[in-house]
Amino acid sequence: MKSLPLLALLAAIAGPSLAQVTAPAPVQTTPTARFYEPGDVIPVRPLADVSISGSAVATAADARAAAAGQAMLKAGGSAADAALAMMIALTVSEPQSSGLGGGAFLIWYDAKSGKNFSLDGRERAPAAAGPDRFVGADGKPMSIMAAVPGGKSVGVPGAVALAAEAHRRWGKVPWARLFEPSIALARDGIVVSERLNRFTASRKSMLSKDAAAVFLDPKGEPWPVGHVLKQPTLANTLELLAKEGPDAFYKGPIAAQIAQAVSNAATNPVPLTLDDLAAYKVSERAPLCVPYRQVKVCTMAPPSAGGIAVLQTLKQLERFDMAKLGADNLLSWHLFAESLRLAYADREAFGADADFVAVPVKGLLDPAYLDQRSSLISIEKAMDEVAPGVPPGSQHRAASLLADIPATSHMAAADARGNVANLTSTIEAPFGSGLMAAGFMLNNELTDFDFLPTRNGTAAPNRIEPGKRPRSSMAPTIVYDRRGRAIAAFGAAGGSTIIAQVAKAIIAHVDWGLSVEAAIAAPVLVADRRGLRYEANSRLDGMSAGFKALGHRNVASSTLPLKTNGVARDGSGWRAAADARSEGAALAFP
Repeated sequence: MKSLPLLALLAAIAGPSLAQVTAPAPVQTTPTARFYEPGDVIPVRPLADVSISGSAVATAADARAAAAGQAMLKAGGSAADAALAMMIALTVSEPQSSGLGGGAFLIWYDAKSGKNFSLDGRERAPAAAGPDRFVGADGKPMSIMAAVPGGKSVGVPGAVALAAEAHRRWGKVPWARLFEPSIALARDGIVVSERLNRFTASRKSMLSKDAAAVFLDPKGEPWPVGHVLKQPTLANTLELLAKEGPDAFYKGPIAAQIAQAVSNAATNPVPLTLDDLAAYKVSERAPLCVPYRQVKVCTMAPPSAGGIAVLQTLKQLERFDMAKLGADNLLSWHLFAESLRLAYADREAFGADADFVAVPVKGLLDPAYLDQRSSLISIEKAMDEVAPGVPPGSQHRAASLLADIPATSHMAAADARGNVANLTSTIEAPFGSGLMAAGFMLNNELTDFDFLPTRNGTAAPNRIEPGKRPRSSMAPTIVYDRRGRAIAAFGAAGGSTIIAQVAKAIIAHVDWGLSVEAAIAAPVLVADRRGLRYEANSRLDGMSAGFKALGHRNVASSTLPLKTNGVARDGSGWRAAADARSEGAALAFP
């Protein structure tokens, strides 16, 4: 790269060094992200409190879920057992973000064979869901907040099917053992956290009657922080699943309760039938892999559009010496923003379920195509406009901006055998559709489809169709060394920010040499057609003037919904980390 006359000026604008990432003190903010209100304080913990090393490790966005993963490792379970137990536990301890009523993606590294696998447990549209599901009588799309509550937004849940398939393939402990920590949490109660209280307050008006009976006090207010919340109905459901397996969910009494909750919803009631539930199948997908510098990076295939976007972001940056530029350089973050803009544009145009639409995956990851997209990035100036490309084997497609409601949860585990399980689970928006069945919240995943079924007179790739899975930003990702060993795994929650969080963590770990906990704690920015949003109260605050000088538009600080978890090799064992901005935890055994 040539040196720039502006380099000294930009370096001065860039502010203090990021080379040593530390957790800043908690600060009061005026956030702009949804579900955060002016005056919210987002606590940030010391990195030593959210990371740990051991021969086997587990990390989740809630400490009680992480403990469920650790319990599986103590019992001789695999990394898959640990990840699944954490996902089940989050139904109890983080009900606003994920759980049995939603879906999940899992990417798995099998140390014995050296192979990687991925399972797609994304929700499916029921048979009654047609392309005009979210189109009003006036021919206009419903507003997002009118579409989310109630039955219309609910997809057939896939998390339980994924758990059953992953356990069948890679589990070591009995199926029922996976549920033991969660049953105890539901029976004995969880202490309401600040995050659960805050998100309940933001969604209390849309909770169904039975959900409100669980999460609101007799006065109709969220249970206060510190309240012990018991969930006996959910405990009964977990006991039934532990005893009878996934058939209880898809064909038995739980299925009947799901169908009734959706079909008889007080808001937006629509059919979701027992046949819809019985027909659900988890799909195995070949992970998408690309070389990046000295490593290989593998992630989820469609319907994840997040995985492709992460890989594109990395490959478009490969011609720049990100290591030499470093974590403290404004130009590093400028280049990262430009690459994100290109990746997000392609995501908006091409992201869809490849079982229904010809998604040009090969073309989107074609080296020549990515070189061409990368050539649009200048180290000297931001692009004026960004449009989707035309990858080989495809035609031009118009981009579609969707409403983004951040939630979701991520968990990761690595065992002493060297296996890695990296799993992202979601019910979409906080508390999903607001509907509860059998003690757990039901997703609003169908609002991830395009609301208008056509774009410029042609069928939208991401339109709703019976049995189809909606486009997703979830991107659980594993990094491999030249020997093919898994050396790190990252995943995140937070809607479309997932792509930026995961790509940033990989760059920070691979290019900047940061530990797993420091890579996660490094600041985040998101850049797309809306503009550039950077993490408020981070060191990126000092780069705002520099971004504007480089030509970035709509530059703003934001309380972004950040929640990343990851694991990495640490000598002969592993190191796990949670996000210091979250309520997460990392635990080890021994």
